[in-house]
Amino acid sequence: MTVTPVWSRPDDAVRQAQLDAMKRRATGLLALAAAVFGAAAALEARYAWLGYVRATAEASLVGGLADWFAVTALFRRPLGLPIPHTAIVATRKERIGRILGTFVQNHFLSRDVIAAKLRTMSLARRAAVWLSQPKNSRRVAQQVAGGIAKTLEALPDDEMRPLVHDVVTARLRTLRVAPTLGKTLSLVLAGDAHQELLSEAVRLAAQAMHENRDVIRRQVRAESPWWVPGAVDDKIYEKIVGAIELLLRRIATDPGHPLRVAFDAALRDFIDRLQHSPDAIARTEAFKEDWLAEPGAAELSARLWEATRRAIVKYATQTADGGAGTKGERPLDRGISTFAEALAANDALLDEIDAVVTDLIVRVVEQYRQEIGDFIAQTVAGWDPDATSRRFELAVGRDLQFVRINGTLVGGLVGLAIYTVYHLWH
Repeated sequence: MTVTPVWSRPDDAVRQAQLDAMKRRATGLLALAAAVFGAAAALEARYAWLGYVRATAEASLVGGLADWFAVTALFRRPLGLPIPHTAIVATRKERIGRILGTFVQNHFLSRDVIAAKLRTMSLARRAAVWLSQPKNSRRVAQQVAGGIAKTLEALPDDEMRPLVHDVVTARLRTLRVAPTLGKTLSLVLAGDAHQELLSEAVRLAAQAMHENRDVIRRQVRAESPWWVPGAVDDKIYEKIVGAIELLLRRIATDPGHPLRVAFDAALRDFIDRLQHSPDAIARTEAFKEDWLAEPGAAELSARLWEATRRAIVKYATQTADGGAGTKGERPLDRGISTFAEALAANDALLDEIDAVVTDLIVRVVEQYRQEIGDFIAQTVAGWDPDATSRRFELAVGRDLQFVRINGTLVGGLVGLAIYTVYHLWH
């Protein structure tokens, strides 16, 4: 079955008009040569010098006709006559398709050609610069969030809840909690953040003490025996409050306070046991397993799934609405653009990405270039012959009319030269 190639172009009418105009010029020049030849042949007996004109016109006529035949034979049968080796495009389209497919395969889809072209394109830098622009990062963020949201909304809850629980449970079971917690706390210890944490706790305790003086006073009186005078209760209250406030002030102002030192030593010992003590690790793992066996773990997984889905859907909805209710860039927009800006400033990383992308594309093209060549050949072979000829003629026919014009002019000059040399020789 033949298929009419669909190459609808808005400038087809212009191309057809240009082709028709060039055909008229070439044919007009050929008609002029025929007229000059007839006139010169008729008057040559009276005017001998017209022999040169006749020879020129005769050769022009022969050259123009030969080139008209050659150009016409490419696309159709000249004068409709079944002359062999004419209408070449229509009758040889299968061979043309194979040649075209092989040509594209060998000269356009070769590894060296594609790699050289991709290296000049700087794809990674172009992508980074494009993504760094807020309008583009916003568009990408909208597409990403919208796609994820639609996917999450389409997933059935009754299947996803147990699936999320199983995934979370399996991941937690493979995670050794104690060493992980120990490494995390060691990072806190390395930056003395634990001392800052203790200072904050002391500050909060002092504030709580100050704000609850009356409560403490009433509690002291309530706990004191009935026979103890109120003045004694007040003294006891003042001693308690004063001792606690003094201790808190000393802890807060003295970096080497014994309590700080004890806290540091206890924390270091706790971290060491979390990372290296088999008993501590085993107890932590047992606690983890007990917690995972509780019904609350499944409920927590379900809530995690619901919260994640609601947050993503809400984010996608607000993004699709143009960020309604928000000002400026949204976090995902900002994250994408910031990442792109950082990437655009890293030439070494851009080169590595380009190398990876180039290698990937080249591998894919090399794997399928034979199929691409075969596809071109099969596609051309399946085209309707007449429509194929017309499309080829529209594409190159105007330029081929210059062949006819040149054939007419050059043929005339050659004929004049031959005629002149012949008469000079004789």
